[in-house]
Amino acid sequence: MSGDAPSSDPQVVEAEGETVGEAKWMALRELERRFPGLDRDSVTFQVISEGQRGLLGVGTSPARVVASFDPPSAPPSQPVERPSGDDSGPTALVHELLAEIARALGAECRIDVAERDGLIAASVTGPDVAVLIGKRGKTIDAIQYLVGAAVATVGGSEAPRVTVDAAGYRDRREARLVELAERSAEQVLRTGRATRLEPMSSVERKIVHLQLKDTDGIETHSEGDEPSRYVVITPGSPG
Repeated sequence: MSGDAPSSDPQVVEAEGETVGEAKWMALRELERRFPGLDRDSVTFQVISEGQRGLLGVGTSPARVVASFDPPSAPPSQPVERPSGDDSGPTALVHELLAEIARALGAECRIDVAERDGLIAASVTGPDVAVLIGKRGKTIDAIQYLVGAAVATVGGSEAPRVTVDAAGYRDRREARLVELAERSAEQVLRTGRATRLEPMSSVERKIVHLQLKDTDGIETHSEGDEPSRYVVITPGSPG
């Protein structure tokens, strides 16, 4: 049981509960909803009422508290190293776009960007990278697509390709996909029955197809519609 009293200050929340502890928890949860990454040590509580329980629970008066969030002065920007060289080229553009996206998502992170052989590789690290990765990597894939599209718009046909990773997520994900592909192929060979893998992005499906393309007695193809398209592994003719 809780209820936030109307307040023009988003940093102040009034809440209630059966106990003072529950009221504090409800207020803290609301502040964390408003301010992701909230430092709980910066929250102070004022107990308005400790509540009172009537006979057999009848006539209960809830406990009420007011929680105030006193944020520290704006912290300095998280250290991010700007790419060396021309600060107006595609590498700098990738860095700037990723910094803006991270700020918009409230993610503190370090951004490293390097260009080599027509490829710009960006890596994001820090305590909040999970929000940049998203479920099954959908967010990081979307970020990579947007940043790559921006670079292509500016650079045209000569624009470098862009990859964006977060804390080594792509390498770990590729290793898991390779293991999944091989384990599933073994199952198909053992049972003689096709198996369907989980929905994947086109990049992830390509990893599976390439991993199994030279496996004797195995064939792969994709079915379904985006974003739920998936790989099907079937018994094939021995090579």
